[in-house]
Amino acid sequence: MACNWSAENATKAYLKTLKMGKLAKEPAVAEFVSALAAGNSGHFMVEACSGIAGATTLALVVAAHQTGGRVVCILRGHAELESSRNALGPNAKFVDFVIGDARRLLLNCYKGADFVLIDCNLDDHEGILRAVQEGAVDKGAVVVGYNAFSKQGSWWNKSGFKTQLLPIGEGLLVCRIPASNPKVDLMEAAKNKSHWIVRIDKCTGEEHVFRVPKSSSLHHQSKVIKA
Repeated sequence: MACNWSAENATKAYLKTLKMGKLAKEPAVAEFVSALAAGNSGHFMVEACSGIAGATTLALVVAAHQTGGRVVCILRGHAELESSRNALGPNAKFVDFVIGDARRLLLNCYKGADFVLIDCNLDDHEGILRAVQEGAVDKGAVVVGYNAFSKQGSWWNKSGFKTQLLPIGEGLLVCRIPASNPKVDLMEAAKNKSHWIVRIDKCTGEEHVFRVPKSSSLHHQSKVIKA
């Protein structure tokens, strides 16, 4: 993940998430998660849920609207899938739902995730963090664990990365895994920048320079993958 912080993206995501506060069980958590994901320019965001998708998933959707990113939500079964679709309503179309083991999926299928949200109520939440660490060796990632007050374990503190426990909601653990290959990180950052195009008027010989932002869009069709 590129280390450049976008205050504009963070602010916009925070304010948009704030508007849905009445619908969120833990609005402060959702607002923080959305601002953190957008501010870090998250383009591939994955959430591992212990139950159904909710306010935190919507927070990632808001962030994805700011960054042009993708949101994947890993669920444990089909019952959670149907309930999650109902809970998210129209916003469900912006989420790729996946059914399966979060640890295995993050290690094998979603190594490119640059922002990972983990429900610490999952029995193997520490194993999921280890999988993210292994998968993020090149580009790095930001990992956030929620519902952390009663579930935090030794791995988060001994993972070798600075971890902060924040008194937000039921506790948020925030861990940044730095990129071990800086060249890959810089290439990813450069890839997401705007392009400059030069055009010369054939009649007058005048040179015109245009700045064209990288085009990107959300996945507008949700899909379900059984792993």
